[in-house]
Amino acid sequence: MYQINALNGELLKHESAAFSGGFLGEVSPVFSETVVALDSTGLILLTVSFQNGMISFQQTPISNLVKDSFGPAKIIPSSVTGIFAIKMNAVTIVIRVTDENKLEVVEKTNHETSISDALPISEGQQAFALVQRAGPEIHLRVKLAHNWDDNLLKESVKMDQHRGLVHKIYINNYIRTDKSYGFRALVVMEDHSLLLLQQGEIVWSREDGLASIIDVTTSELPVERDGVSVAKVEHNLFEWLKGHMLKLKGTLMLASPQDIAAIQSMRLKNSEKSKMTRDHNGFRKLLIVLTRAGKLFALHTGDGHIVWSYLLQSLQKSKVCQHPIGLNLYKWQVPHHHAMDENPSVLVIGKCGPSSDAPGALSFVDTYTGKELSSLSLVHSVAQVIPLPYTDSTEQRLHLLIDADKHAHLYPKTPEAISIFEREFSNIYWYSVEDDNGIIKGHALRGKCTGEVADEVCFDTRELWSIVFPSESEKIIATVTRKLNEVVHTQAKVIADQEVMYKYISRNLLFVATVALKGSGEIGSVTPEESWLVAYLIDTVTGRILHRVTHHGSQGPVHAVFSENWVVYHYFNLKAHRYETSVIEIYDQSRADNEDVWKLVLGKHNLTSPISLYSRPDVITKSQSYFFTHSVKTIAVTSTTKGITSKQLLIGTIGDQVLALDKRFLDPRRTVNPTQAEKEEGIIPLTDSLPIIPQ
Repeated sequence: MYQINALNGELLKHESAAFSGGFLGEVSPVFSETVVALDSTGLILLTVSFQNGMISFQQTPISNLVKDSFGPAKIIPSSVTGIFAIKMNAVTIVIRVTDENKLEVVEKTNHETSISDALPISEGQQAFALVQRAGPEIHLRVKLAHNWDDNLLKESVKMDQHRGLVHKIYINNYIRTDKSYGFRALVVMEDHSLLLLQQGEIVWSREDGLASIIDVTTSELPVERDGVSVAKVEHNLFEWLKGHMLKLKGTLMLASPQDIAAIQSMRLKNSEKSKMTRDHNGFRKLLIVLTRAGKLFALHTGDGHIVWSYLLQSLQKSKVCQHPIGLNLYKWQVPHHHAMDENPSVLVIGKCGPSSDAPGALSFVDTYTGKELSSLSLVHSVAQVIPLPYTDSTEQRLHLLIDADKHAHLYPKTPEAISIFEREFSNIYWYSVEDDNGIIKGHALRGKCTGEVADEVCFDTRELWSIVFPSESEKIIATVTRKLNEVVHTQAKVIADQEVMYKYISRNLLFVATVALKGSGEIGSVTPEESWLVAYLIDTVTGRILHRVTHHGSQGPVHAVFSENWVVYHYFNLKAHRYETSVIEIYDQSRADNEDVWKLVLGKHNLTSPISLYSRPDVITKSQSYFFTHSVKTIAVTSTTKGITSKQLLIGTIGDQVLALDKRFLDPRRTVNPTQAEKEEGIIPLTDSLPIIPQ
């Protein structure tokens, strides 16, 4: 106990006392000189008093207060005078502390309860709120701290089930016209949404869970059908007449505020932007996002509105899983061609606890309806997820889940998936990156699992290769690979004088950036001599380093994007005190005898000869660096269906703007004085920095 002079911070008194039983969890202040705590077993309540400068303990076993008590308790934090609450399993017990520090139970309930902090409303009077979730409703009560039996306010509010339980409640008061007290309650729900409750209604709500998105994927909207039902025509006719009447009222200045709002909502509804069907260019999509609270949202890319939301039960706290964590989202089923009557679905992967060997949890959600199709509690952990480039007859993508013991588990667990997998068994490779240890490893499958974990969809793995970066001089700060679904239109690149260069195109290339150990801190925390940045291009099947370049006097953070045969990365140059962007392009020299464009036209080339990554690649690289005036949050590249359209880099700047930059500005073949042939090819004269117009 410390007693401090509030005016000058002088320590007036300091006392300490030891309690042999130890303490557990939160402490709840009940009076200015009394707090309540739990002992280390969670079965005994301790009332600690600080009267007359002395510390005294009073012990009360919970079994004396509640006859059928079981298991350790937990204090629900609040700061209401004379009252505190404890939770034992699913039971919430509210306890009053008398002036003589005696404890008495005033309420016992099976509903999850949240208690607000005390709110002074008049001289010596404090109000507080209790809120409980019961089915589709939440019950709100406001009471006086010294008078438990009477309610200042009692309300029930209908609440969407997908908001979960009430996490926290805050209240404030206002004086009604009849001079009585009215109360507003601000409620934080389990899905991190924020709601204001007043007079039994939800005044407004905000989806603040969208501020903590942990992963995102896209889903196609349904195709527009040609056939139209009679009922729909009649409905549309009625809507059309209603719309015209409203517009007429608006034109004649006779529209009420409600009519104006209806006209605006109709305009929004009828706009092409927010249609719930696919557009010709494929820009209208659903963004499926997973938030830290374990809630899944579908956002329309047209205007950003929430199409549906769903709180995943597999990522909610339960008896089985106390600390669920959402990890990733993957496309599970993308129907097209022969499976168009199926809806697309996503796979949500989570785990039960922060440890690496915590068991995993899978959830499959329909992206059109937001309904959970099924969920699985896994017996194994999930350390890495590998979406495979194979799908079954229903267009479900095969996924390989690697656990902490390096076993691989195949999903879906269907006979068809197993037969597809066994057919491609010898052709499946993957890599893992250990940032902290500075190690990259390559893996392949060995055979069916043996021992305790034996299962027909479980496979043993073997390590093929490893690259160990020297821990005293290099630290991995970024790894980037090509997108799995990227389409490359052609491998040939026709350059000046009708010559042909062949892009080295491999799905197994990995870009790795490392920095000096001292340079892994904030920008400017080291001198240029102490820091360097090294960029690698690594083949993940063989572990061969195809290219390595060092940027002396440079530092992270590194943002990179890999597409086709080139990688662009952004970092900070300490010597120049500016950001820099570099490009590396990699070309295949083994096809150099096909240099003549006429051989390509006439089909006299060896492009159809098979390629093996185990034959030593004959490659050359071209690279160039440019100053870049912005710091960057993220970097991506445009992609098209056939991969024909020229690429644009999409750069998310620190000012939350998106900058589209033509890839031609990042061509390593740019020179100060390009020849006439190079100009015709579209090569831009070289400048030391990239052109950016801030507007």
